[in-house]
Amino acid sequence: MTTTQEAVAAAERCTPEFRRDPHAVYAQLRDEAPVCPMRPPHGNETYLVTRYEDARAALSDPRLSKDMYGAMDAYRRIFGDSSVALDDNMLNSDAPKHTRLRRLVNSAFTPRRVQALRPRIEEIVQSLLDACPARERFDLLPAFAFPLPIIVICDLLGVPPEDRSRMQHLSTTVAQTGFGEEAKRAQQQAEEDLHAYFSELIGAKRDRPGDDLLSALTAVRDGDGGLTENELVSTAFLLMFAGHKTTAYLIGNAVHHLLTHPAQLRAVREDPELIRAAVEELVRYDGSVESATFRYATEDVEYGGTRIPKGALVQIAISSANRDPRKFDAPDELDVTRPGNAQDAHIGFGHGSHYCLGAPLARLETQLALTRLFERFPGMALADPAAGPHWLEVPFPAFRGLAELQVVLNPAG
Repeated sequence: MTTTQEAVAAAERCTPEFRRDPHAVYAQLRDEAPVCPMRPPHGNETYLVTRYEDARAALSDPRLSKDMYGAMDAYRRIFGDSSVALDDNMLNSDAPKHTRLRRLVNSAFTPRRVQALRPRIEEIVQSLLDACPARERFDLLPAFAFPLPIIVICDLLGVPPEDRSRMQHLSTTVAQTGFGEEAKRAQQQAEEDLHAYFSELIGAKRDRPGDDLLSALTAVRDGDGGLTENELVSTAFLLMFAGHKTTAYLIGNAVHHLLTHPAQLRAVREDPELIRAAVEELVRYDGSVESATFRYATEDVEYGGTRIPKGALVQIAISSANRDPRKFDAPDELDVTRPGNAQDAHIGFGHGSHYCLGAPLARLETQLALTRLFERFPGMALADPAAGPHWLEVPFPAFRGLAELQVVLNPAG
């Protein structure tokens, strides 16, 4: 048993042990310091929120701003100057700007457009599984979990097939950046390359529009006008980045946990209709978004009896909130038949006005990926169950995902 201060220090410094398994630390903090001050490596005063009710309230609290321009000094210390041009989007804005941007994107990124992707997603899933070795161990992440959402989102946006691998490489560089100088330089170069790429692609879509989301976004207008050039570039990056990283890690996490919980996998196999509830439970149990994005207090606020001063950053621990026993019975158990497992019970896709725009697509991809994978390879197993999972150990808890997932699809014997 560690002290409260040791638990805070582990979360603050993102120690390798904490990155491998944050849940024990979060459980201790929920009990002993549910809203605790930290000073992470980026140097900004930060408050970590770990309980469900506090987290859910904070996600929709207008006093906790997501407008990066309102806290630019803190923003630059964390992300650097090069991020500003790519982050001028609805994720990093408040109303009324957020309302305008989301309305414009919603008008093009419709539920009908997402559902129309189902046959194409099925085709991609089957094609990727065709290419996987059946009897040899291999890493499922680069062979299946990552290619599926990157192909889907590139198809949706209208990114040419020959550019997919470059998009994935640049996105990985941005996602896995650290606080050291070398990592910052790599991040800056990747962000500059992404900005240049999408600026050029948007120009091409404007000249020769196609039946894709990026072409639709260049043309969309409402009473307040359309997206500015920089908003277009930034929105394209947001949709591409968020549209594949989180889904890829979610698929990996889901496969790992189903393989290590055979009774739950058996339940899904015996009742295919259970896949929708199973995906929601997997998002709750160990989703791919560990912490919500950048927020700061525009005035003094109080959560859990703790005063958060004006100007402080607020880090909302989604993974912790979704394991809070005050909200969920037996939260550390994976239960795909969990009663009341409605889509709005967990906050894995956020809450309030910033609820994840791509949640329907992420759900659809994950449901189809898991269904077809286990349907086609019912004997699939971890290549080395005794080795344990190899989790990402990046220095900021934004994503929760595996670094690799070694499996055998059709073990001999």
